[in-house]
Amino acid sequence: MPLFEATGLAVQTPTVPTGPDLPSAAAELGRRCGRGAWIGYSMGGRIALHLALQAPALVESLVLVGATAGIDDPIDRATRRETDEGLAASIERTGVEAFLDGWLAQPLFATLDPAAAGRASRSTNTSAVLASHLRCLGTGTQQPLWHRLHELAMPVLVVAGELDHKFATLGRRLVGSIGTNAELAVVPDAGHACHLERPDAFAAAVLPFLQAEEAQSVSPIASRTP
Repeated sequence: MPLFEATGLAVQTPTVPTGPDLPSAAAELGRRCGRGAWIGYSMGGRIALHLALQAPALVESLVLVGATAGIDDPIDRATRRETDEGLAASIERTGVEAFLDGWLAQPLFATLDPAAAGRASRSTNTSAVLASHLRCLGTGTQQPLWHRLHELAMPVLVVAGELDHKFATLGRRLVGSIGTNAELAVVPDAGHACHLERPDAFAAAVLPFLQAEEAQSVSPIASRTP
């Protein structure tokens, strides 16, 4: 936030609602925050994408960080739902701290320095909220949006960490599916949480895009997990 605010941008960081599904969560955040440039990381990127498709008047420009338009294969989606349900049940049994131990130990965050992981702020979440997000807002519950990406008319920046090979590939697919109004920025020497791993490089990639679009406000959305 300080890197963005230092340029004169007004920044909001809304809490993701524990609504019943992704479209509802997007609609609620749109009502709260209004029109502006929207930045979403991981789950937040998927929510921001929903908002851009269902209420494009609220989205001056869109930045998707480590995000996807969904899982195409219905069997793979069902498998992901089962995995997320297992995680949700585990959180309810063992609590937030035990969940965070396992979550941050994933290969997805292998390049994330523990000091930059924001463990203290993640720990303020409750088991009920995290379980709800996994069950209601996970990629297993999301209907794929790939076939609708051509509808996005606003400028779109897709960001991925260089070392996050899965989401770098998904990022290229997002840009190709959106069209000429989309571009890809790769943050060097960074993994999935590229904004936490290399905040200066992340800002260097995103700020010129926002400034070029003369964004008046920025509404970063919380990540998929705490």
